[in-house]
Amino acid sequence: MPEVIFPGPEGRLEGRYHPQKDRDAPIAIVLHPHPQFGGTMNNKVVYNLHYAFYNMGFTVLRFNFRGVGRSQGEYDQGVGELSDAASALDYLQSMNNNSKHCWVAGFSFGAWIGMQLLMRRPEITGFVSVSPPANMYDFSFLAPCPSSGLILNGSNDRVAPPADTRALVGKLKEQKGITITHEQIDGSGHFFEEPYMEPMIGTVTDYVKRRLTEQSR
Repeated sequence: MPEVIFPGPEGRLEGRYHPQKDRDAPIAIVLHPHPQFGGTMNNKVVYNLHYAFYNMGFTVLRFNFRGVGRSQGEYDQGVGELSDAASALDYLQSMNNNSKHCWVAGFSFGAWIGMQLLMRRPEITGFVSVSPPANMYDFSFLAPCPSSGLILNGSNDRVAPPADTRALVGKLKEQKGITITHEQIDGSGHFFEEPYMEPMIGTVTDYVKRRLTEQSR
């Protein structure tokens, strides 16, 4: 797993970059949970999402937001972290000019950042949001949500209650021209502890593979 250091808005950002041999491979970035609650790019959900995308033929980058690990800067309430994510996507695109598909995946706080990145970057063709904290953050910026994606949560999530996730999905489903798919893993909490990690990753894999064959927004 090649370690990479690339420029961010507040200095260097530390990442793990996993290229495919195919120059036209689709690309994905994976965003980690809240930096102030122990979130890093080596979080189990983030790590497993990274490998799920890699195993589907994506060139993948995950990275530490500012102030985490060897990334410079300090926590910035999500504003700076969104800029970090944009820099990460710039870096990934600069190495993969021929890629036709660009996905963003995020877990918890990373899902919130990832969905904001969608609004800024029309080239993103799909997203995966795992355990989006709809109770803690305002997602009303998704008006309209620019691309189809998967929202996934656990039925026993105490951090981001399922009712809030369902309300978010309900709002997004009213929008025309995109399809929001919602899957709930029965029995799982916020972090998809065993035995829930495998079915969660399986759900993501099935969804992304289907979207890649459809070639649609």
